[in-house]
Amino acid sequence: MDRTHRWARVCYDTHAPTAYSGVQALFGIVQGGTIPEFRDESTELVTSIPFDGYAIGGLAVGETKEEMHRITRQVCEGLPSDKPRYLMGVGSPEDLVNGVALGVDMFDCVLPTRVARNGALFTPTGRINIANRRYGDQDVPLDETCDCYACQHYSAAYLRHLFKAGEMLGPRMASVHNLRFVLRLMEQMRDAIAGGRFVEFRDRFLGAYQPTDEQSRQTQKHRWIRERGV
Repeated sequence: MDRTHRWARVCYDTHAPTAYSGVQALFGIVQGGTIPEFRDESTELVTSIPFDGYAIGGLAVGETKEEMHRITRQVCEGLPSDKPRYLMGVGSPEDLVNGVALGVDMFDCVLPTRVARNGALFTPTGRINIANRRYGDQDVPLDETCDCYACQHYSAAYLRHLFKAGEMLGPRMASVHNLRFVLRLMEQMRDAIAGGRFVEFRDRFLGAYQPTDEQSRQTQKHRWIRERGV
């Protein structure tokens, strides 16, 4: 962690006197893996530097969900409440909701588009594989509550056809749908927080949304790695 902390100070001192200071937000990144003592040390040091916001790094890299939640909660408790908190590399719908519940404001992740390219689409009840036979005769939108271009213009059966035929439009429309799904989810959470209804929203969403089981998640991950020769 020492190198990370030294770079944080050098980065801030270099950025502060430039024309970008106050215009371009600079975030400090808290590290420390899943070791509580290291996380506390990193949180204290990084927050001693007046960054515009603070990021939680080093998670969503293979640890269990329980470990990710534990460390996220721990670090958020030590971050300033008046500056944005950014959880790096997290993007599944259930993780977004749990992250906000733990105090996170911002996320980034390639997951919505990466899984979309392989035919995995988000719905209010969980992730589905559009290539499954059951969608072959569904002449209705994949998600009738969704306002994305794909759901407004194409049926689930047609999206399946695009993937089965190897058409480029399939992954594109799937990506459009997944991105709109997570953006709407964030909009819904903001509205719920503003209305004092977040706990109710969280419980309702997590009660309906079935996350991908860990075995399937790892299978998909390894298939993606093999396909790209990583």
